[in-house]
Amino acid sequence: MVNLYRDTGVVLRTHKLGEADRIVTLLTRRHGKVRAVAKGVRRTSSRFGARLEPFGHVDVQFYPGRTLDVITQVETVDAFALPLVADYQRYTAASAIAETADRLSAEEGEPVLKLYLLVVGALRALAGGQRDASLVLDAFFLRAMAYAGWAPAITECARCGLPGPHAAFNVAAGGSMCPDCRIAGSVHPAPEVLTLLDALLQGEWPVAEAAPGITRRDASGLVAAHLQWHLERQLRSLPLVERRAREAATQGQVGSPG
Repeated sequence: MVNLYRDTGVVLRTHKLGEADRIVTLLTRRHGKVRAVAKGVRRTSSRFGARLEPFGHVDVQFYPGRTLDVITQVETVDAFALPLVADYQRYTAASAIAETADRLSAEEGEPVLKLYLLVVGALRALAGGQRDASLVLDAFFLRAMAYAGWAPAITECARCGLPGPHAAFNVAAGGSMCPDCRIAGSVHPAPEVLTLLDALLQGEWPVAEAAPGITRRDASGLVAAHLQWHLERQLRSLPLVERRAREAATQGQVGSPG
């Protein structure tokens, strides 16, 4: 007899299979990334099709298959999708979180508990609507990079480790750089930007929420550049993210090159 198994997970994405089925990609607590077939969920009579939409936090029972497992039962744990799809800013931030989690969990079946917890926490914060979606997204990006071993150096030099803060920042070199290590192509973010980055990484929300729009914008630019440098390609969902906190008068690049 084939052993069924259960796990809790977040739906990262879905795509159609045949006329009525879907392949669902989930990030689960104990089994990491799982791709499984949900049979008949595109029919209006489906009992659990709506529970397997992106961002759903669900308890799932699987039947092991030859190539793809089959979803046999689904129960909702948290209905994150409902508030997220109703708000464009939160929806696009959630999409970027799901895409990043999918990229960082490349191996199916490999447990990634910390990443799973980061995703659930970020989606819960977005769905709750108590924090600015742009700040939640950047905090997730920074912590996900720390999980992957890519955390940017913020309070010390990326090369020699000299305590900062330092004026230069270079994505390719790993973050902040002291005057002796600085290389061409570095930018010079305002000190407040580095303060914000550190606050987001450490979870110091009063400090982060006090940052003005221009500081948030510049911090977001550094975070996105650092993440995509390490992923080695652009996130498809990131250009769609709405950054409402930006100040209307702000223009230009992050910092000044030099």
